[in-house]
Formats: sequence, C-alpha cells, structure tokens
Amino acid sequence: MKRHEALAPLSREHHDGLILAQLLKKNAPPYRGLPTDLPGKLGYAREVFCDILDKHFIQEEKVLHAISGKHQAIDEMTKEIIAEHNDLRKMFKKLGMYGRLEEDLDALGHALEAHIRKEERELFPLIQEHASIADMRFIHQITAGS
Repeated sequence: MKRHEALAPLSREHHDGLILAQLLKKNAPPYRGLPTDLPGKLGYAREVFCDILDKHFIQEEKVLHAISGKHQAIDEMTKEIIAEHNDLRKMFKKLGMYGRLEEDLDALGHALEAHIRKEERELFPLIQEHASIADMRFIHQITAGS
C-alpha cells in the first residue's frame, strides 16, 4: 500500500530509526561512517533520540490522539504504540547505567526495529483505511513540519 502523503513524513523519519536500530545490534556491520565502538554507538543513540526520535514519538502521539475514537482497531493499536513509545524512552534513558551496554544497545535495536515495523505494517495501513479525508487533512497539518 502506497503511503498517504499525510503519513509520508513519519515514514521517512522511520528510515533514520531503522538505521539506528541496525547500528545498535550486536555485530552490526560498519555503515556510512557511523560509530562502530560501544561508546560511539551510545553517543549516537542518545543524539538521535534527543534530536529526532523523541520529537517523532510526540508527533505520532498527536496524530493518534487526533483520530482517537474513530475506529476500534486504531484505538487498540494506539494503546500499544504509546506504551511502546514509553518503553523505548525508558530504554534510551537507561542506556549505559547498568554496565550492560552491549546487551542494552542490542535489546534497544531489536525493540526499535520491531516498533517501527509495527507502525509501518499495521498502524499506518489501519489509519489509511479507516481515517476520513478530513482526518487525513488534519494529520497532514500535524506532520507537515516533519
């Protein structure tokens, strides 16, 4: 399914999130000059979270609240997505705190990838299928600044 233009900015940002997810996993191959050592990966993860991902999560949550109550499946998925955002935020904030950096980075990489795939493969198609034209216009207003 082609991504609706209202959701396209969020989908484009998912690309950066997937690159980060791959980078954080154990035994990740070098990629375009991104860090390969654990301290470098930690710094890069924190930077991407602060500069891109947390703002992205907030924007997605605005979209989800805007279409709340429109369809039961979207409402159920909204609860899951917001819970995952909160879990991911906690994972980012706890990175490096417990002396298990490699394992924590790997777990975060897998969780971030699974989350993004769920949004792309399940949430966005649900929105495109069930949101009205007016809803999509409103979503476009929210995402136009991405």
